[in-house]
Amino acid sequence: MADPRFFDRAGPFTLAELARTSGARLWRAADSDKLLHDVAPLETAGADDVSFLENRKYLAAFRASRAGAAFVDPEMAKAAPPAMALLVTEEPYKAYAVAAQAFYPTAPVAPGSAPSAVVDPEATVPEDCEIGPNVVIEARARLGRRCQIGANSVLGAGVIVGDDCRIGANVTVSHALIGARVVLHPGVRIGQAGFGFAPDPAGPVKVPQLGRVVIGDDVDIGANTTIDRGSGHDTVIGAGSMIDNLVQIAHNVVLGRGCILAGQVGISGSTRLGDFVMIGGQGGLAGHLKIGTGARIAAKAGLMRDVPSGAAVCGIPAVPIADFMRQTAILQRLGRKKDGR
Repeated sequence: MADPRFFDRAGPFTLAELARTSGARLWRAADSDKLLHDVAPLETAGADDVSFLENRKYLAAFRASRAGAAFVDPEMAKAAPPAMALLVTEEPYKAYAVAAQAFYPTAPVAPGSAPSAVVDPEATVPEDCEIGPNVVIEARARLGRRCQIGANSVLGAGVIVGDDCRIGANVTVSHALIGARVVLHPGVRIGQAGFGFAPDPAGPVKVPQLGRVVIGDDVDIGANTTIDRGSGHDTVIGAGSMIDNLVQIAHNVVLGRGCILAGQVGISGSTRLGDFVMIGGQGGLAGHLKIGTGARIAAKAGLMRDVPSGAAVCGIPAVPIADFMRQTAILQRLGRKKDGR
């Protein structure tokens, strides 16, 4: 059970309601009126909770679980305990996520502005927005409807924010156009000058960074992530992209739709990602690369050349995963020969 000091729970919901909400189907129609009160992991769930099984590694936990119900792939449904009600779907984790959203919906915006907030007279802030303590909104900034701005955040001059955006505490945004339903977690920095300079014997000469950051709809950006504005072209984050904490995106980078970047990824300037690219934690990309649609870059990979669409790469420098595995096997065999094994 989630700590009620931090999370407000809705429900309960019948299995039939959860099935309709998630798109799953009931394994036994007789279970449709069964009430569920919460979501929980397999190991801790009780008779009033709904859980899920997606990975076969957790089949033992599934068989031993006391969960009242679970989302499960039809191929694994027969492993369920007899008393467990089943919601069958080919995407159990996704269905569970939708159910969890139903039990724990996002708190509604509380319209109003804290007395300590500073809003420039030339800024546009609809009355249904929530403006927290010590927020600063500069001249010509414009917020959409039902936005929430957390304490101590700063929206720079001319920034545009779409409807239903959630901006956490201690966020700074400048030189940016932000779409609808975007989430910026605490500490995010958007629109600061990119790392641009011209070499000179007397010392580096800064190049003015004259572009913007353009963020599409439904983007989620994790805590303490930084996205530099473009040097002339814009830095672009495609709609539906999910960016983890502590990610650095340099000037002129372009992300396509639905990209997923895990923690501590770093992308150098002017690199372009196609749609639905995935990068594992601490992946590092050199500048001016082209990453094709659907490419996958493994954790800690060091990428120094283009990646075609649909390819998967790994290692430092990154190579196709099959090549990386072959090279690793050869090195292991060489090591064993040297040790006389």
